[in-house]
Amino acid sequence: MRIVRVLGFAGGLALAALQGWAQTTPGMPSLRKQGTATQLTVDGKPFLALTGELGNNAATSVEHTKSIWPRLKASNLNTALVGVSWAQIEPVEGKFDFSVIDGVIQQARAQDMHMVILWFASWKNGFSSYTPDWVKKDFERFPLVQINKGKSIAMLSPLSTVNRDADAKAFAALMRHLRETDGQVHTVLMIQVENEVGVLRDSRDRSPAANKAFAAPVPKELMDYLQKHKDTLISEFAEVWKAHGSKTSGTWEEVFGPGKPDTLELAVRTLAPPMTQEDKDAAWHKLTWPADEFFMAWQYARYVGKVAEAGKAEYAIPMYANAWLQQPDHGWPGTYPSGGPLPQVMDVWKAGAPAIDILAPDLYLTQVLTELCTRYTRQGNPLFIPETSGAAEATSNVLYAIAQFNAIGFSPFYIERQVGPEFQLGKTYAQIAGMLPIILDNQGKGTMAAARFTAENASQKIKLGNYTAEISIARSRRAPGAVALPATAILISTGPDEYFIIGDSLNVTFSPNGPGPEQVGLGTVEEGSFVDGKWVPGRRLAGDDTEQGETSGVRVAGAMRVTLYRYK
Repeated sequence: MRIVRVLGFAGGLALAALQGWAQTTPGMPSLRKQGTATQLTVDGKPFLALTGELGNNAATSVEHTKSIWPRLKASNLNTALVGVSWAQIEPVEGKFDFSVIDGVIQQARAQDMHMVILWFASWKNGFSSYTPDWVKKDFERFPLVQINKGKSIAMLSPLSTVNRDADAKAFAALMRHLRETDGQVHTVLMIQVENEVGVLRDSRDRSPAANKAFAAPVPKELMDYLQKHKDTLISEFAEVWKAHGSKTSGTWEEVFGPGKPDTLELAVRTLAPPMTQEDKDAAWHKLTWPADEFFMAWQYARYVGKVAEAGKAEYAIPMYANAWLQQPDHGWPGTYPSGGPLPQVMDVWKAGAPAIDILAPDLYLTQVLTELCTRYTRQGNPLFIPETSGAAEATSNVLYAIAQFNAIGFSPFYIERQVGPEFQLGKTYAQIAGMLPIILDNQGKGTMAAARFTAENASQKIKLGNYTAEISIARSRRAPGAVALPATAILISTGPDEYFIIGDSLNVTFSPNGPGPEQVGLGTVEEGSFVDGKWVPGRRLAGDDTEQGETSGVRVAGAMRVTLYRYK
């Protein structure tokens, strides 16, 4: 029976690959394009995930999560990210237990909430701590990454097909079970395949198998992809390839340059020599030993992609891979997971893991939010932020990600420790929920934009439709520091001369785009709010509240609808 099951599993994968992962159910979660945006759809309708990630081990006990779901619901979340480990569902090889995850799904349904499942299997934060004991103990059968001249580390090697196939078999069983138990209800919306993969403490795997592969030619599949897409490659990647002659074949070092010297061992963080302070400040913005990082990106992408293929053969809902980002204290590959789905290696991941729909940043570097969102939305990659800070700036960040970058979801980590009456993000989620129809309708159409203000950048211009809006933080003489920064303003053009503006303590002035009269006047100006997707007007403003019409400026505190006209 065991032999028959294994052969059937492999045959099923081959058939699914030919059919394009055809295991679908009516109305199942999927991704679809709207203009330049990609939206998540559920039951045929666009869906915006107002979510948070539970603590890693929260969902290992149904009793533990029982009290969490009502608190999430009361704080205006509609989705939660929930970890499910390989060890949890396959404690004994070949025998699966889904009782705990079934109970957690039932709890979410009872609150009319959704879930994104995080598949903690071969890797979690780079290491292999969520694998079953029967995998951990049999390191001969399930080989590990080796670093620093052969030292084994508790991290499954991505070069092992035995590792990959065992993971893929368990993941396929989970997805088959989800199709059978949730395929008509659609509580589970997406799957994160593994977590923050990549080699740590060294720039690449240095096991004998890895060294042999590193010394061999770059796989033809990758080189063919690069040549086919040479005009649209990510700039950081393309620059490295060009700098070494844009070769169409050769070893990893011949094509992408030298790897890390064997004599250099990495610390946990790049805080000490041989890295100088100048190196530290610059390293996280550049590629160090790209051959090593590209090599590992290919190995992880092929592994994770095959696991995702196995799951999609059973139930083809959207799947993504998340990244621990390069950052100031983690400037060299190996201090951050080398080979993970970072923006500089997106092309390698796309070539190696076509079954992965989204490459997603775990985004704690909120001071460079715009830069990172821009990098992660290149080549049409949808923006999903599966892990981030829930601090005060989250209220600004979620609005900016959704309106400016068409994000499909935003998820602070360890959300159960934050929700409650004082949970400010919950109030923002309620505001977004009321606006969902207008937000979703305008994503990807070029009719919605956002400005993000910081202490260094308190004024911005947004060109949208027939007008340019100059938006600035309104400072009060009595309370000059009253506006919490960072802050976000949203501007939506709903007609040739109509705008909705959402923000707090903003001055907004309009000027014309294109030919015609140069003077802009205010037509209708009204305060209001969105309730269940509909605009509910409040006060209509004129006179003193709009500077007597002498300018096209308004002050916004909350939400406002403005119509404009031009005159001479």
